[in-house]
Amino acid sequence: MKDALILELERQLKLKDFKLNSLLEITTGINTNQSVVQLIMIYEFILKEQLGFEKFILFNKQDIWEPLIKTGFKGKVKQIDVERDLMRFKDITMIESSHLEMLNEFDVVIPVYHKEKPLAFLLIKGIKEENLRASRSLDSLNFIQTLTNIIVVAIENKRMAKQSLKQERIKKELEVASEMQKMLFPTDLPSDKRIDLAATHRARHEVGGDYYDFIPLNDEEFIVCIADVSGKGISAAMLMANFQATIRTLYNYQRFDLEFLIGELNKKVMRSAKGEKFITFFIAQYNSTTRRLKYVNAGHNHPILTNGRKATFLDKGCVGLGMFDEIPFIEPDEITIPPNSTLVLYTDGVVELENEEGEYYETDRLIKLIHSFYPLKMEDLNNLIFSKLDEWRGKKDPDDDTAILSCRIF
Repeated sequence: MKDALILELERQLKLKDFKLNSLLEITTGINTNQSVVQLIMIYEFILKEQLGFEKFILFNKQDIWEPLIKTGFKGKVKQIDVERDLMRFKDITMIESSHLEMLNEFDVVIPVYHKEKPLAFLLIKGIKEENLRASRSLDSLNFIQTLTNIIVVAIENKRMAKQSLKQERIKKELEVASEMQKMLFPTDLPSDKRIDLAATHRARHEVGGDYYDFIPLNDEEFIVCIADVSGKGISAAMLMANFQATIRTLYNYQRFDLEFLIGELNKKVMRSAKGEKFITFFIAQYNSTTRRLKYVNAGHNHPILTNGRKATFLDKGCVGLGMFDEIPFIEPDEITIPPNSTLVLYTDGVVELENEEGEYYETDRLIKLIHSFYPLKMEDLNNLIFSKLDEWRGKKDPDDDTAILSCRIF
């Protein structure tokens, strides 16, 4: 009797030593910042070589549930659906009989939860009975559960840290992209006796797909334009940067009529976006001597031309760029600009801005605002418009980029 008691105490002591050494091995690996692969190897060694498990699978959820470790198992793990087959196990459970044949190949399922959130499920089978440390007692299974919890949380923390670093890198890249995009917008807009120009742009995220430009051709003529790429984010910003560079390059070397320019830009957008995105675009060329303005509206929100009392829309043109390999027809227009007229170019983020009730700001409200504060300088008018837009949306975040280019022609 005494010998049996001594043997049991020795067994318990060895088991405690084993547990402490296993925990020490795992925590040392974590504290020395070993890789996920190395941590998995330590865990697998403990289960297989020290505890004597011949067959086990550890399911862990990243984006989807998938096996993190698969030892002694050659079958198709896909036959086990964690959501369907394992989520019902809340505690350590011996598998006696299951409707799923594959589960019957295992002896026990050990779930790992954190605040009722499932982190992992360990299926195990096969213990070498002669291995003292391989006891099937609940105490040993609880220890395995603890060990699994530690390793799974450590791996999850590593993933989160890696994701955090990745997000930080993306954030810095977006900040650089945002600064580069700001450099594409003209900063020195004229305000003199002939014209007063001002522009305001607000991207929903760090970078956006809205664009405006002012291109002086000579002392008498200039180009104003505005554009909006379908879709948002980096891909839209890159397409728009390419688009702007194309316009600038074309005008640096040669003068084109607007119909030819629209055709060339459409080809460029088709090559760059491959039909996955399109651009709405408005471009106008103004001659201050003749007071004639030529324009083409390629599917863009209709710019507003007003004298402060009556507004007209510049709506002649064609479909958006990048919708067809060749634009079916282009209908340019040419008009005379009366003195003291105002031309307001804007993107859909202005008139389609929603308030908390889901109502759009709409064009009529924009025209009324312009008429109510018509004497203002263009910069002040733009600031007022954006202030009113902020009041309109309230606490609702904007869904789109927003740009306004205002031009008073004296």
